[in-house]
Amino acid sequence: MDSSAGSGRTAMQSAESPKSVKYSLAALVLLACAVVAAAVSDEPPSAPEPVLPESLQWVSPPGLPGLEAAWILGSAQAPGTYILRVRLAAGARIPPHTHPDSRHTTVLAGTLYVGFGEAFDDARLVTVPEGGVYLAPANLPHYLRAGDSDVVYQESGVGPTGNRFIPN
Repeated sequence: MDSSAGSGRTAMQSAESPKSVKYSLAALVLLACAVVAAAVSDEPPSAPEPVLPESLQWVSPPGLPGLEAAWILGSAQAPGTYILRVRLAAGARIPPHTHPDSRHTTVLAGTLYVGFGEAFDDARLVTVPEGGVYLAPANLPHYLRAGDSDVVYQESGVGPTGNRFIPN
């Protein structure tokens, strides 16, 4: 029978001295600190790391002809800042939808037309020319249309994010 049975200590505790437990705990704490420090290092990069256009991975979502998108920074599922670049073919439309976060959009090329509301209404479209910026507040239905030429725009926000299309 274990001699530590009546003492309230386990066999493992009986075999280890309080000093060795302290050293083991200290080593564990130091290891945890080293891992955390490595993961969240405040060490700045030694040089800028640009994301170049030719490195972007473009995808075309189903059901949205004329639209291609590429994540530049972050992703839809990840918490934190993201940047999404979008190419919209001439005349292409994105139906009314919302996002759970606010998005800042900068038109990089072409002319984008944007409207707020649950139904696509050409009369309510606002022109956002190349170089223009607009804000789509969180959960506010909005829709888009490219002008007579292709449009490239870039959205930024804080994820996680997503799209919820408004039923017709």
